[in-house]
Amino acid sequence: MSKSKASGTVASIGYAAGPLFILSSEAMVYVPSGAAETEAARLRAALSEAAASITALMQSADEEAAGILEFQIAMLDDESLVEPALAAIATGASAADAWSDAMATEIEGYEAAEDAYFRARSSDLRDIAARVLRALSGIAEKAPPHGAIIQGKDLTPTQFLAMDWTRGGGIVLKEGSPASHVAMLARSRGVPMLVGVGSLEAANDDLVLLDAEHGHVVARPDTEAHRAFLSASATHRDRLQHAQLRVRERAVTVDGMGIEVLVNIAEPADVRTIDIAHCDGVGLMRTEFLFGHGLPDEATQYSAYRTVLEWSGDKPVTIRTVDAGGDKPVPGYTVEETNPFLGLRGIRLSLSRPDVFRVQARALLRAAVHGNLKVMFPMVSLARELVEATHLFEAEAAALAAAGIPHRMPPLGIMVEVPAVAISPEGLASAAFFSIGSNDLTQYVMAAGRDNTAVAALNDVRNPAVIALIGHVARFGAAHAIPVSLCGDAGGDPTAIPALLSAGIRALSVTPAQLPLAKATIAASRAMDTPDGAA
Repeated sequence: MSKSKASGTVASIGYAAGPLFILSSEAMVYVPSGAAETEAARLRAALSEAAASITALMQSADEEAAGILEFQIAMLDDESLVEPALAAIATGASAADAWSDAMATEIEGYEAAEDAYFRARSSDLRDIAARVLRALSGIAEKAPPHGAIIQGKDLTPTQFLAMDWTRGGGIVLKEGSPASHVAMLARSRGVPMLVGVGSLEAANDDLVLLDAEHGHVVARPDTEAHRAFLSASATHRDRLQHAQLRVRERAVTVDGMGIEVLVNIAEPADVRTIDIAHCDGVGLMRTEFLFGHGLPDEATQYSAYRTVLEWSGDKPVTIRTVDAGGDKPVPGYTVEETNPFLGLRGIRLSLSRPDVFRVQARALLRAAVHGNLKVMFPMVSLARELVEATHLFEAEAAALAAAGIPHRMPPLGIMVEVPAVAISPEGLASAAFFSIGSNDLTQYVMAAGRDNTAVAALNDVRNPAVIALIGHVARFGAAHAIPVSLCGDAGGDPTAIPALLSAGIRALSVTPAQLPLAKATIAASRAMDTPDGAA
């Protein structure tokens, strides 16, 4: 057979070559007992077995993976998930049919949700559904060979975690999302991954070449395709090795412009794997992790912020107040909305719940004495939002002072992610700094969700309209002595960095894994025009 080639969206950069392993949907053979009580007991036992197998995976999982697995265990423990199946069993359905039908309905609801968070979590539900069915039928999941390129409609988190990626391999999915749990795991482990891949005509054990830098996959390659793959992968490998050797060096462009390169972190545990000497500080510390299981108290928040500030020393740590809403729902805090991305999220939600916002403000004010803290507010659209948030921080600082509790007022800045602010930043010139959130800014400007593979080509920060807005913010900041940085995914994208530098961005915040390549790309780029137009 001749070679087959397909394209997709890069979810995790890298190269891999190996035999194809197609995830099969092997038919489950289940013999019902005919007794409702027995079927209900079998389902309960299968749920317990599924939870036990996930718990076993957690024993060797890192914190990120453990958090994903905890989500699945929590779902299995949720009676509302199993109740529809038990109700069907009571009317005569078998355990397998009742569970399959109930989960199909649940998954359909998640996949149809406007909220990207819920759409991405549908993969976890499919994982749970399949694991319980295997427990009911007694079918063991077939393991792929080492170094295989996994192909399927989607891949579940526990399937990913059960595989040995230390010997290579990669992932090619017909559907999937760059925002899914599996994509997050793949990026953290350096596993090449494409999603939204079209038809790839191939069979099990066919040799597959995966280029998850340019977004291509080839099955049964000819000599020319093999030669091109080896050249591209060798170039990528050399670039990575060279970048690792120079990661401690300051990032400076070809024409001598120094660029700050900071890191984005999702939780305090992230700093354990980062050498502070490799970066210029933390450009974005998310605080959503604290709200994953409800509303955190002041002591819990203070401890988390202090940990990162003490690790960073005198280098800045920019902590974002909770950016709940949109694709980040928080039980007991966020509200259900028909279009959550355009609803009560970020600073809007914080100001609507001052009881919650004041707790976070006090924790941040107290933690500020332990390092170089900066606080930024997400999803700011109007000047009054910055004014109200500032007044709340000032009121809490006064209360702490009256109580004799050590604290410090940090600089208060804003995320520039709403197009209205990028177009007309004049009303927010009182902010201590601007941090451009390229993810939301791009999807709002282009009206294309970044988690939707069908419109992935539209969601490009390099689009002239997006770059023009970023350049406008950079020039405004330079003219008014307001520091401007960029903390979205684009900051660590080697294909986007030259355009960002040309637009006037002089500080980028990237994921820790992107640090070496980001610095190497900067070193090979020209700053070109500075924000004020000088060469």
